[in-house]
Amino acid sequence: MSTRRALFVLIGLTAALRLVWAGSLGLGNDEAYHYLFTIHRDWSYFDHPPMLSLAAGFGRLLGAGSSEPIFLRIGFIALFAGSTWLMARLAGRFFGERAGFWAAFALNVSAYHTAAVGAFALPDGPLLFFWLLTLDRLASAFDEPDRLARWASVGFAWGCAALSKYHAVFLPMGALVYVVLEPRARRVLAKPGPYLAGVIGSLLFAPVIYWNATHDWASFAFQGGRAVGRGGLDLGSLAGALVGQGLYLFPWVWFGLIAALIGVTRRALRGGATAGELFLASQSVTPLLLFSVVAAMRPILPHWTLVGFLSAFPLLGRICAELEARNPGRMALRARLTASAAVLAAVVFAIQHHTGFLQIGAKRSLGLIAAEVDPTAEMYGWDRIRDRLDAGGWLDRPDVFLYTGNWYTSGQLAHAVRDRSAPVLCYHAWDARSFGYWSRPEEWVGKTGVLVVVRDRDTIADAYDRYFRSIDLRDEFEVVRSGGRVRKVRIYECSDQQLAFPFGNGKRDEVIARIAAETGEVGPNDVSVDR
Repeated sequence: MSTRRALFVLIGLTAALRLVWAGSLGLGNDEAYHYLFTIHRDWSYFDHPPMLSLAAGFGRLLGAGSSEPIFLRIGFIALFAGSTWLMARLAGRFFGERAGFWAAFALNVSAYHTAAVGAFALPDGPLLFFWLLTLDRLASAFDEPDRLARWASVGFAWGCAALSKYHAVFLPMGALVYVVLEPRARRVLAKPGPYLAGVIGSLLFAPVIYWNATHDWASFAFQGGRAVGRGGLDLGSLAGALVGQGLYLFPWVWFGLIAALIGVTRRALRGGATAGELFLASQSVTPLLLFSVVAAMRPILPHWTLVGFLSAFPLLGRICAELEARNPGRMALRARLTASAAVLAAVVFAIQHHTGFLQIGAKRSLGLIAAEVDPTAEMYGWDRIRDRLDAGGWLDRPDVFLYTGNWYTSGQLAHAVRDRSAPVLCYHAWDARSFGYWSRPEEWVGKTGVLVVVRDRDTIADAYDRYFRSIDLRDEFEVVRSGGRVRKVRIYECSDQQLAFPFGNGKRDEVIARIAAETGEVGPNDVSVDR
């Protein structure tokens, strides 16, 4: 089979598998919340730029407005198919077609990319596609720096990456590192092309700046604050970040990427690295170093650093191509084993989602995982909560709204009741995310709120007692899977809201100060459910 044909088989087969897999799972917490981005169209959002909304909206358009998980995800599956092709193209540019195929293969058998980025409604899907497109166009522009059309395409790709996720800021940083490391690349600084790319990219990103400027710079402050260390060395946090990288990519892929980067670093120190190696390694330096520094001072999410490994996949692809040339049989065996591991992990995940066969307390279960830490549990059983709300007569009353104390719980609830008229809010004083902008607090005064609590806290309703005339427990039940409890649910009817709930939109200290000024005191449950 030719390399080109093998690549298209890889793209088609993995896309088909993702369609089946994505269609068999409920939405994760982030995805359910992101579904609301397609309902509340805006120039940007509290926690992400708008490309996520466009990708999810594309799938809903294909589904004639359907909000079923498969349609919310299908745009991201299509983007990942494109990302696979772009990865092969990028690696092939520098190291040949076989290296391109193996780079694309490695991307498809790395856990986070093949499962989450490639199948779920997350901002990382569009970011991956436009990140690779930017690198592809940038490499072409460096080859022929006088061709302004190529730099214009760089600007377009980078602007779309910035509209996907703020991580795109690392792309021009990586380009500058390459210019510093490669003397022949410095000539571009005297050309108009790079500046044209910067202008085009910035113009595309302008809607996000506009949204932030008209919303007190909330998104920039929120995401920027998460990337700032808290001071003091925390080696445990750094170790956790490194372990997280290995688990998110699968250890065998992660070790290969690390080895590839170390190899280029050694050759660069000896002055023997090629321009292509320097170009790719330059894109890894800034994100890996910055997030490592942050991780040494505070815990971070493991996937934050993974953009730093994207340009290492072509380097790994070259290593795989060299191994294949020396021993084709052994490389084929390795490919089968890594592909089987990825498929097996996906199958186990899907079976666990539906049966809970690993969950502690479930019938005929192996009893290995508690529901509280089971990633499949968050996708399960929200329709049962909807059915209980429907039985209580709350979903179609014009004077009723639903709410929870957590943004992702509100997202899951909103998706579950999406075909009904009851609006869903998040009453968290300083971390309501975009819920804090999708309505005005005073709109709900005089209405009845139905509080849905999915945690084992008997006093949870006390957090809201000052805002309603009365709060009464109306229903209490458990969502179970194969006999094992996934979550306990309490439903409270909160009659006649008396005061507007203060949406703080990230400003915790300001909210506490305001409530203290209004009431004279702030108790432990006065402003937040999920602290």
